[in-house]
Amino acid sequence: MKIGVSLPVRELENDLGAIRDFAQLAEELGLTHLRVPDQVLRSGNKHLHEPMMLLAYIAAVTEKIELVPSVIVLPSRQTALFAKQAAELDVLSGGRVRLGIGVGGSEDEYRAMGQDFSSRGARCDEQFQLLKLLWTQGEVRFQGRWDVVEGAGLNPLPVQRPIPLWIGGRAEPSASVIRRIGRVSDGWFVLCSPEEFPKISAQIAAQAQAADRPAGSIGTEAGVAVVGPREAEWRDRVANWHRIGLTHLCLRTLGGGLNARQHLDKLREVVPQIPVG
Repeated sequence: MKIGVSLPVRELENDLGAIRDFAQLAEELGLTHLRVPDQVLRSGNKHLHEPMMLLAYIAAVTEKIELVPSVIVLPSRQTALFAKQAAELDVLSGGRVRLGIGVGGSEDEYRAMGQDFSSRGARCDEQFQLLKLLWTQGEVRFQGRWDVVEGAGLNPLPVQRPIPLWIGGRAEPSASVIRRIGRVSDGWFVLCSPEEFPKISAQIAAQAQAADRPAGSIGTEAGVAVVGPREAEWRDRVANWHRIGLTHLCLRTLGGGLNARQHLDKLREVVPQIPVG
């Protein structure tokens, strides 16, 4: 099981030195990936950097840790532009990008981005098709409901062809999200409880089988907070997810009201105590 950490960008805010130090420390401690959330603007907007821009900065100050925006609200963004941004980040980082993708739930944000909220699921399915073409072919011909590409492509192409696409959704994903995970994604972010996981995993496996895909090729990643109300049980929760057989896990130091130095200290404290490799 690969173990990474969520970059606590909401709490570090504009302290770019602390953001750099946290990313570099995570890499130094052997954590495999960094996750960064997405939000552009919406009612009650809280401090949050745009993830692709922030990860470009982090790519320049790290060498091997995987960069994971999770999750990008894909249907609110222009497909070709996002494909270019993701390809560029993959090139700048030497092939270290894994993209979390979701459809979001803020109608206000979609309206502000000039996109249709009601068709976001269907558009996301189409975007998956086009992204994979744009990341693997120098010249693309694609006629979709929302996007049309006629004999054009990206240059440079990404290092990874295609860049991995993981799905994020609710704790209990809808039928359309389960279908998307099973049929086209490389993995999914697990927000359900360990007790609910087998049922949802079986539904995803059935969709994978229907698409003639091996269910075992679809990655899984849950999160475990190491601060806050459940701090005392984080090691047991990590061990439990390992027994269940997840491929990835993400630790979280955010949510405990820590300052920048305390985030770093907490990371140094918990990594040697991780009960699995």
